[in-house]
Amino acid sequence: MITIGNFFFKYRNFLFIFLYLALFIPSPKIFTADVFGSYYYLYPLFIGLFITILGQLIRGVAISLAYIVRGGKNKNVYADDLVTEGFFNHCRNPLYVGNILMLLGVGILINSLLFLVVFMPLFLFIYQAIVLAEENFLRNKFGAQFDAYCSRVNRWWINFSGLGKTISSMYFNGKRWLIKEYNTQTIWMLGIVVILLFYHPQLTDGNETLRNTIAVVAAVLLALYYLTIRYLKKSNIWKG
Repeated sequence: MITIGNFFFKYRNFLFIFLYLALFIPSPKIFTADVFGSYYYLYPLFIGLFITILGQLIRGVAISLAYIVRGGKNKNVYADDLVTEGFFNHCRNPLYVGNILMLLGVGILINSLLFLVVFMPLFLFIYQAIVLAEENFLRNKFGAQFDAYCSRVNRWWINFSGLGKTISSMYFNGKRWLIKEYNTQTIWMLGIVVILLFYHPQLTDGNETLRNTIAVVAAVLLALYYLTIRYLKKSNIWKG
């Protein structure tokens, strides 16, 4: 598993994009009118949005409090320090937990049974392998310090006890959240817009003109968001 994890670690930045594209593979639905009635579409809508937004919030809080460099070194697992503060004091992998929830949420939002039963388990397997590879590196480098951290903080489950106190006691760097996340957020928000407009026609009463108008406006706003944050990052106006 560690060898598999080291392999996927090198290409994990493409994993999110690959799985996002897999959302649009034709699939049987999770929620159907036959089982849930004429308002069946509200179930994936509310459940999916809640879960995927929760995932992004978890990532945002984790990054804003204490950030771990995701790039490794030469595409290999690497860390100069063992980060245990902030959200990492409540879960060892809050960024990955956030990713899992983000993808699970959009999978439910698009109402894809295929995504939930095939691609989500694949995603979980890959992430478990990556985490085992990362933990192997950290254990070899930090030894007893890392073992003590593992005995105190769970790998996947978030301990919400005292999280509010943790957040209030640390500097919340919202700018770093935007700077580090704007690529992921743009893709994520674009996917949500496409799903809402083209897979939930009930939201626009089947009016294609209205749907297309909203799609264009959303695309322009997302492009402005992306270019603005990119400019602020490149110009060092904001330092994350």
